[in-house]
Amino acid sequence: MKSPNLLVKYLLITLAVCTAAVGITAFTLYMLFDASLDATLQQSTQLYQERMIDRVREHARNTTESLAQRVEAEGARRGSRAVEEIVSRALVLGGASLTVLIESDGSIRASAGNLALLPLVTGIETGTTHAAGDSMVSRIGFGTDGASVAQVFDAAVTTTEVGLFRELASGITTRISRETLVSGAVISLVAIAIAGLILVTFALRQTGDLRKLTASAGRMIGGNYDVATEMQRNDEFGLLASTMEELRVRLRTTTISRDYLDRILEGINEALLLVSSTGQVRRANAAAIRLLDLPATKIVGRFIGDLISPAHRAEFRLADTAGRTQESAVAAGTGQDTPISYTMSEIRDADPAFSGFIIAVRNIAERKTAEQRIRYLARIDALTKVPNRMQFQHLLQRAVARSTRQDKRFALLYLDIDRFKDINDIYGHSAGDQCLETLTERLARFLPETTVLGRFAGDEFGVLLEAVPREADGTVQLANTARGILGAIAEPLQYHGQQIHMTASIGIALFPADARNVIDLIRSADSALYHAKRAGGNAFEFFDPEMNAKTAERLMLKSRLRRSFERDELLLQYQPKVDLRTGRIAGAEALVRWDVEERGIVLPSEFIPLAEESNLILEIGEWVLDRVCRDFRDWQSDIVFPGKVAVNLSLKQLKQVDFPQRMAAIFRRHRVPPTSIELEITESTLMDNPDRTVRILGELYEMGLSLAIDDFGTGYSSLSALQKFPITTLKIDRSFVVNAAANNDDATIVSTIVHMGHGLNLDVVAEGVESASQLAFLRSAGCDYVQGLLFGAPMGAAEFHRLVLEQRHGEPAYGTTIKAATQPAGQRGFTR
Repeated sequence: MKSPNLLVKYLLITLAVCTAAVGITAFTLYMLFDASLDATLQQSTQLYQERMIDRVREHARNTTESLAQRVEAEGARRGSRAVEEIVSRALVLGGASLTVLIESDGSIRASAGNLALLPLVTGIETGTTHAAGDSMVSRIGFGTDGASVAQVFDAAVTTTEVGLFRELASGITTRISRETLVSGAVISLVAIAIAGLILVTFALRQTGDLRKLTASAGRMIGGNYDVATEMQRNDEFGLLASTMEELRVRLRTTTISRDYLDRILEGINEALLLVSSTGQVRRANAAAIRLLDLPATKIVGRFIGDLISPAHRAEFRLADTAGRTQESAVAAGTGQDTPISYTMSEIRDADPAFSGFIIAVRNIAERKTAEQRIRYLARIDALTKVPNRMQFQHLLQRAVARSTRQDKRFALLYLDIDRFKDINDIYGHSAGDQCLETLTERLARFLPETTVLGRFAGDEFGVLLEAVPREADGTVQLANTARGILGAIAEPLQYHGQQIHMTASIGIALFPADARNVIDLIRSADSALYHAKRAGGNAFEFFDPEMNAKTAERLMLKSRLRRSFERDELLLQYQPKVDLRTGRIAGAEALVRWDVEERGIVLPSEFIPLAEESNLILEIGEWVLDRVCRDFRDWQSDIVFPGKVAVNLSLKQLKQVDFPQRMAAIFRRHRVPPTSIELEITESTLMDNPDRTVRILGELYEMGLSLAIDDFGTGYSSLSALQKFPITTLKIDRSFVVNAAANNDDATIVSTIVHMGHGLNLDVVAEGVESASQLAFLRSAGCDYVQGLLFGAPMGAAEFHRLVLEQRHGEPAYGTTIKAATQPAGQRGFTR
C-alpha cells in the first residue's frame, strides 16, 4: 500500500489537532456556561422564595397588629360581643386560617377558623411573627392586662408560586443553553475551517520548497551544478537552501582528480608515507623525501622498517593504528639519525591493492633540542651555570645517602655576599650579575674539581665538600678552605673602570654531626651563616647547637616584642646633647628601651632589627615621634624651647608613601612645631633609592624639620651625594670616637669629618663620648656637640626636664665637665 505524501500527512495531522483542540475548548466552555446557568437559576429561585415569605410575614404582622388595635378599641367601648364579631369578621377580611383572642392567663376568649391550628398559636411568644411549616403565625399583644391576638395564615401558596417560578426559569435556561450549544458548534466549525485553510496554505508552501530542494539535490547527484538553488526564506529551509547552494558552487569549482591530489600531497609540509599492507612504501611526498634525504627511487618499494633507525626498529609496529602520536628515529641519507614523531592510520578496502597504511611523520629534532635545553635550565642556574637550588638539594640528598652507606662525613658551606644590595644600588644590577658570575668563577678555580657548587637564590651559594676527615684535621682543613674562599672572593673586581670590593660570609655545617637530612643540614649552615653576618661579615662560622637556641630565642623575642608594644611596655629615654663650647644642654636624642622582666634591658641593637623584620618598626617609629611630641609639649609649659630632640628614622618608615603627611598629623595633634624635631638617618638609608629619598627629605625639610646623618663614616655615601640632600647635622659614629684620643688614624678621621662638616655649613655631633680624654680631643678638633655616658645614662622625660629647667637661670648643666676636660691631666677631678 502506498503511503500518503507529506502534504496529506500535514493535512490529516492538522485536521485532527484542530478538531481536538476546538472540540475540547468548546466542550469545556459549554460545561462552564451550563454550570453557571444552573447556579444562577438556583440563586434566583431561592431569592424569590425568600421575598415571597417576607411578604407573607409582613402581611401577617400588619393584619394582626390592625386586629389588635380594633379589638382593644371596640372591646373597651362595646364589650365582649363586639370583640367576637371583630374576630369573626377579621377571619374573613384578613384571609387568615385561624384568628384567636387570648387572655393574659392563656385562656381563649374568642376564636374563629380552623381550631386544629391552635397549637401553633399557643407555642409562640407575644410580639413575634414566624413561619411554622406551610403556615405563618403572628401574635400581637394589646391593653395592659397582657391579652393578645394571634392569627395563622396559609403560606402554602408561596411554595406553589416558587415552584412555578422555578419551572419558568428552568425553561428559559434550557432554551439559552440549547442556543448557546448550537452557536458554539457553528463557531467551532468556522474556526476549524479557518485554521485548516491556514495550515493547508503553510503545508503547500513547505512541501513546495521541499520539492525544490529535492530537485536541486537530484540535479547535483546527476552532475548538473549549473542551476542555482534559490529560495528567499530566513528560516531553516532558507539555511538549507543556502548550504546546498554553497555545496553546488564548491562542487562545480572543484575537480577531483589524481593530479589535484598529487598537488595536495606535495604541498603538505608534513612527511606522508603510503605503505602497503605488507609494509612496502608505495608513495612518499616531497616532505618525506626531504626528511629522509633520499631520492624517491630509494624510498618507494623499500620495506618501511628499513627506513627506521636500527636502534628503534624493534619498537616499531606497522599495525599500531590507535591514533596515538609515537616517537622514533629514521636513518637519513646523511648517515645520522633524525628523531621523529609519527601517527599511523589504516586504509581499509575490499580490494587488497588499495589496502594499507598512511604514516604522517614530523621532524622533532628542534623540539628534542629544546627539551634538552629545558631540562638543563631546570637544573642549572642560567646566570652562573652552576646547579640551582632544586638540583643542588638533589645532589645533597645523594651525598647524604652515599655518606650514610660509606660511613663518611661531608661539609656544607653556605655562602652569602656581604652588602650585595648596596652593590646593586650603587653600581647597578648588571654589576651585581657580574659579581655573581665572578664569584662562581673564582670558587670553581679555587676549589677541587670534585667539589659541588650550587646557587640557592640571589647572592646565596652552597658548596659541598665530601670525604671530610673525622679528626681535628678535618675542621682545620675546612677552616683553611673557608679562609681561601674568602681571600679569593675579596680580590678587587674591575667594573667599567671602577673597583668593586666584594666580601662574603660563610656558614659551615657537617653531616652527620650537625644534621642527618638535607633540610636540617641547610638550616644549620644557614644559622652559622647568620652568626657570621652578625660578626661583621667577611668571616666564617661553624655550626654550634647553641645557634639554634639563639635562633629560637630570637623568634621568642620577636613575638614578645609585639606583645610588649601592644601593652605599652616600651620605654622612651633621652640622652642629652651637650654644647662643647658652653656645656649647656642643647637638645637630646630619643632612645627606645625594652625592659624584659626575666632578662632585663634588651639593647636596641637586638630588638630594632627584629622590629625591622616584622614591620613593627613602622608602629614603633610613629609611637616614638608621638611620645616625643607629647613630652616636648609638657616641657614647653616651663621652657619656651628646651632644645631640638633627635628621633631615629628607619628605611621602612621613609618608604611609606604618606610618611610626611603622617608626621605632619602628629605635629598638629600635639601643637608642636616641626622645627623642634631632628630626624636622624643612617647613610645606608640615605643611599637607598637616592632620587626618591631626596624628594621625601625635601618635603620634610620644607615642613621645618632638621635632618642629621647618623653613624657617619660607616656607610658608602660620597661627598657629592651628600650635597644633594638637605642635611643640617653630621653625627660621627662611636666606633671612631672610642680610640680617637689614642689612635692617630681614628683621630685623623674624626678631624677630617669635623672640618668637612664645617665646610658644608653642617653641625657636627660626636656619639659615644665616655671619657674626659675623648671630650678634650673632640673640643680641640672643633666638634660642636657631644653625647655619651660621660654625661650620665639616658634618662626619663621628667629628669631631662629638670636638668634643662635648672640651667635656664643657673650654670650650664655640664659646664664643670667641659672645664675639667680642658684642665691638665693632674688637675682633673671627679665631675658629674
